[in-house]
Amino acid sequence: MVDADDIVAFDEAASAPDETETATFALGCFWGPDVEFGTHEGVVRTRVGYAGGTHEDPTYHDLGDHSEAIQVDYDLDVVTFADLVDVAVANHDPRRQPRKRQYQSVLFHETDAERAAIEARLDEIPVDVETRIERLEAFYPAESYHQKYNLRNDRALLSAFEDAGYDDADVRESPAAARLNAAVAGKDVREIASVQR
Repeated sequence: MVDADDIVAFDEAASAPDETETATFALGCFWGPDVEFGTHEGVVRTRVGYAGGTHEDPTYHDLGDHSEAIQVDYDLDVVTFADLVDVAVANHDPRRQPRKRQYQSVLFHETDAERAAIEARLDEIPVDVETRIERLEAFYPAESYHQKYNLRNDRALLSAFEDAGYDDADVRESPAAARLNAAVAGKDVREIASVQR
């Protein structure tokens, strides 16, 4: 079982936020993509939230015109933005756009190079693509109870974070939490061997 020392050691060994790049995707309900990206090599940390709309300070119950989104910090020495776009495309149906804006599919970019990578990947799909491409204007982290949803439902693992002195923001930004969230959801997570259940 993972303990507080394992969590702290894993997080201290991970790349710092200023050593990573960030990518943002809306792919339906954000809990699933949080699990998928949390297992991907080169992804350091994940967080869920809201993006793509104009409503300031959205919340789950007052979302306005935003969509649920996943934001990932990644190590460019290990994985590229284009690789992450591949993961995003594989984890939603680009042929359909849900009616409800909350669950719509949007691949966000912050640079022209990121937009080009998204366009190149979507151009490979041999059907009409409904997924939107938009410039990221803002990302609003979701409420704490949405962050690392699967992990939060495993009381024993979550207590290890509490024992380490982590608050909700620390859990949201923890590389160990991203991996453990995926492990609780049944994904194979090799970096923290003791999380295998």
